[in-house]
Amino acid sequence: MQRLPGAKPQRVLQRAVSRGAAALPEPLPQPPTGLRPRRVEDRSDVPFALRVAASWSWRLGLVILVAGVLIFLLSQVSLLVIPLMIAGLVAALLMPLKNILRRRLPNGLAVGATLVTFFGVITGALLLVGQQLAVGFASLWSQAREGLQQTLDSLAQGPLRLTTSQIDQYLQDLGGAVQNNSASILSGALSFGTTAGHVAAGTLLTVFALIFFLLDGGRIWRFVVGLAPSRARAAVDGAGRRGWTSMASYVRVQMLVAAVDAVGIGVGAAIIGVPLALPLGVLVFLGSFIPIVGALATGSVAVLLALVANGWVNALIMLAIVLLVQQVEGHILQPLIMGPAVALHPLAVVLAVAGGTLLAGIPGALFSVPVLAVLNTSVRYIAHRAWEYDPVVTVEGGPYTGGSGIREPATAGHESPAAPASTPDPRASEAPLLQEETAP
Repeated sequence: MQRLPGAKPQRVLQRAVSRGAAALPEPLPQPPTGLRPRRVEDRSDVPFALRVAASWSWRLGLVILVAGVLIFLLSQVSLLVIPLMIAGLVAALLMPLKNILRRRLPNGLAVGATLVTFFGVITGALLLVGQQLAVGFASLWSQAREGLQQTLDSLAQGPLRLTTSQIDQYLQDLGGAVQNNSASILSGALSFGTTAGHVAAGTLLTVFALIFFLLDGGRIWRFVVGLAPSRARAAVDGAGRRGWTSMASYVRVQMLVAAVDAVGIGVGAAIIGVPLALPLGVLVFLGSFIPIVGALATGSVAVLLALVANGWVNALIMLAIVLLVQQVEGHILQPLIMGPAVALHPLAVVLAVAGGTLLAGIPGALFSVPVLAVLNTSVRYIAHRAWEYDPVVTVEGGPYTGGSGIREPATAGHESPAAPASTPDPRASEAPLLQEETAP
């Protein structure tokens, strides 16, 4: 061993021992005696499938809770929500006409011409239907009396063998039931006045909202997008535009389907001699905006009218016509036209209509499918992060210049880069939401 000059071996060893003791960590504190050590739970003790199910369960429960609270809050202000939704559907229908007129007219004149055309068509249709009702009511009354007599004769001479006294007794029982429930009928008649007032107020609000949706829709949408957090505005803007496009496609396609149903049932009723064929066609057209079940429900009115006016044979023929039109809608129009437009399975449409009817009655049945179509398109847009390569997404003044999150507007002399060739842009050719109009 080499000895250090001027140092003894014993002193060198003591210094090394003291340095090693100083480098050792302090001992851990010991638990008090008499206490059992705490067991740390291992993640491997819980199966992976159960952990995944638990994670999905609380998230799904939170979504259902938020959706339930939102539906409850909207139901409390239904007098505001329903007119706004109707105005949105009508604006989606009229926007193409307004954009065509906007090429030659200032924005205000284009909106005015669009509204005049729309309300002119509605007024003309109502006048024509009213004229048909006034002309055909007298003949309908006489035909109804003859048809009712034929029905009574069929009940008396048919398999049921009902006598005249039995039929009179049934009619008396019906009249007695009406008298016993006269209070309920009177209260319903009084509530009709309140409902009529609500309908009038809702109509005015719908027209007012429709004017501003057509006149200043772009600015309204930018205000809504501005309420979102800055990092989410790109996704909100793109998802909203795609949802609007999906709703506009639904309205146009559903209008085509309703026209086919109305023409089929109305022409069939006119051919077999059912009175008031034109008003029936208009009724079927309006009812067909409730998918699948609307035309069937309004077609049953045509069957009932044929039964009362022309007898049960004519009613059976009318029923066959209604079922034939429904088969054409279900097997041709829905798969070939409605399916590609809204990307919804027919089962989803039926369930949406049923659920909307249970939650909100007729308004729920009317709005359930377009709301589902908007949600489906928007969620898929966000799930695929499509705003990262969407060239039409605009927030705060111009198209984004690439990247996710907040993207700066393109400035003069700097064009936005094209979408990546490897990632397809879904529905890239569709029109954007409520386009901003430039000053004339």
